[in-house]
Amino acid sequence: MAQEPQRIALIAGEISGDILGAAIVAALRRKRPDLHCYGVAGPRMIAAGCEAIESIEALSVMGLAEVVRELPRLLRLRRTLVRRFAEERPDVVVGIDAPDFNLGLETQMRRCGIRTVHVVSPTVWAWRQGRVKGIARAVDRMLCLFPFEPAFYADYGVAADYIGHPLAEELVADPDPSPYRRALGLADTGPVVTVMPGSRGGEVRYLAEPFAQTAAWLATRIPGIRFITPVAKPALRAPIEAAIRNSAPGLDWTVVDGESRTAMQAADAVLLASGTATLECLLLGRPMVVAYKASALTAWLMLKLGLLKTRYVSLPNLLCAQPPVTELLQDAATPETMGSELLALLQQPQRRAQQLQQFGAVHAELRRGAAERAADAILAVSSTAVPQRRTR
Repeated sequence: MAQEPQRIALIAGEISGDILGAAIVAALRRKRPDLHCYGVAGPRMIAAGCEAIESIEALSVMGLAEVVRELPRLLRLRRTLVRRFAEERPDVVVGIDAPDFNLGLETQMRRCGIRTVHVVSPTVWAWRQGRVKGIARAVDRMLCLFPFEPAFYADYGVAADYIGHPLAEELVADPDPSPYRRALGLADTGPVVTVMPGSRGGEVRYLAEPFAQTAAWLATRIPGIRFITPVAKPALRAPIEAAIRNSAPGLDWTVVDGESRTAMQAADAVLLASGTATLECLLLGRPMVVAYKASALTAWLMLKLGLLKTRYVSLPNLLCAQPPVTELLQDAATPETMGSELLALLQQPQRRAQQLQQFGAVHAELRRGAAERAADAILAVSSTAVPQRRTR
């Protein structure tokens, strides 16, 4: 009989990985209170009971061009983790998102005879489809958050399960913004737009100024409009506030640390960078406009060279039956265009309803008990691990 699992190593990247990882760690520990979960973790995972041997910040790098500068450090970190896990031999190594980092680590773990699970499919169906061959070598099982993904993997012989999305269990679409405005110290009445230029430094560098200019454009057309920006990390507050001072002076603008979900729920509409926050916005039932800017090299590789294989980049449009969200990329993300789209959401009830009706259908589909399903799959894979654990 296979040895009962005692240790599970998890490696998460980005804030979104911390959110997903925390739900999975909590589910694992409900099923097996004796488990020792440890690895690359953020504050939510730590609070759920995961020991951090490295901060999640170590993997928070955006874009193709930007990664090049950090590559030597990332490779050193991966070598360090590979050596440690090869010596300690956890029952299973679980990579959570961060595919460019985790899939290479998982491949080396399998060569050592250690089982691997990867949570959150890379967007192989969208770009760099050749990666699926490497995924087949890297993982014993892929856990997919979206319903269209397992069929793609089946064509390549990769074991993949659709587990739904943990956020669909956690988040509730409350149509009344009043309690969330009061929680942020805002008056109940009057239009509010939440502005979210991203959770990474590179995103803020490219989006904070045009987003602030968009707010200024809106303010000339809607007297008394107010704005909220939740700051994902303390280091991002200064550049965000500088952009507001430079491009939108005098506006009624509240900047808060964290509180991204409360800020979205307080809004009538949301302007935000493409990323996991768009899924949170969908699940919270708030209409949105999505924009994204990156370095010229990253944009050229993705848009001009044809690496991007899907028509849409935001999760709401990929999940909805009839994509309802305006996406504005690179040069299309002008203050006038973003402002016009937000103005329509604020002043045209039909435009809002088109988004919200589809958002509700997606929310219902994604509510599958994802964390519990992920924990069951991880424990099942770990139970097949045969190498004898060595003590340090």
